[in-house]
Amino acid sequence: MSPPPAVAVVVPAHDEEALLPAALDALDTAARHPALAGVRVVTVVVADSCRDGTAAVARRAGALVVTTDCRNPGLARHLGVRHALDRSGPGGGAVWVATTDADSTVPPGWLAYQLARAREGWQAVVGTVTLPAASPLELPHRTRYEAARPPGTADWHHPHVHGANLGVSAVAYRDVGGFPPLATGEDRALVEALERRGHRVLRTARCPVLTSPRLRARAEGGFGDYLAAMEREVDARPPVEPGTDGNLALAAAD
Repeated sequence: MSPPPAVAVVVPAHDEEALLPAALDALDTAARHPALAGVRVVTVVVADSCRDGTAAVARRAGALVVTTDCRNPGLARHLGVRHALDRSGPGGGAVWVATTDADSTVPPGWLAYQLARAREGWQAVVGTVTLPAASPLELPHRTRYEAARPPGTADWHHPHVHGANLGVSAVAYRDVGGFPPLATGEDRALVEALERRGHRVLRTARCPVLTSPRLRARAEGGFGDYLAAMEREVDARPPVEPGTDGNLALAAAD
């Protein structure tokens, strides 16, 4: 299959002027990958109920900006996708839609990887996320996150869904009605709808996105709440006895 002639990257943001520049810099690097030569990449930032300079930061970086006061991640993502597709010609054309978050930084090969999978006939790519190595939550997150991963596997058809690392063809996106207007879980609902409709969905851990370890969540019930709950569990554990392996003790507790 030929790669889509255009890529739309959608980033919802609520008061993200501090972290958004790093996210947009990473997306700019990914858009300049040699494998994307001749592919038009458009980034849309959806400034949702922002009281800071999020929109101005996005415009300075060259992104298109949609402003809304819906305070709803599902609707914000959908507004961004619709804005991008409306500017891609009748019916949205053969566009690949990628989504990430304003507190996340994608790897340089992120878009190239997704387009390579699109060429193979995949209609959606569902990726994973990682935390910075310096975060005290990195080990407990990885231990729990990869608990179902078969040992010795190079790739992993994982059970996770993150709006921070997601891609879908415009045709498949339109077929299922897009992101539903949910305050949380809109990414999982979209993927479930794609799978129900029989679209080819690849769950892969080969191109993870680095996301923020912050505990004050922008979306209730989202990844920040997951990390906050994990921190409380870690703090409640008894200290590791001298002479034991702290990493093993932590893994066993998870």
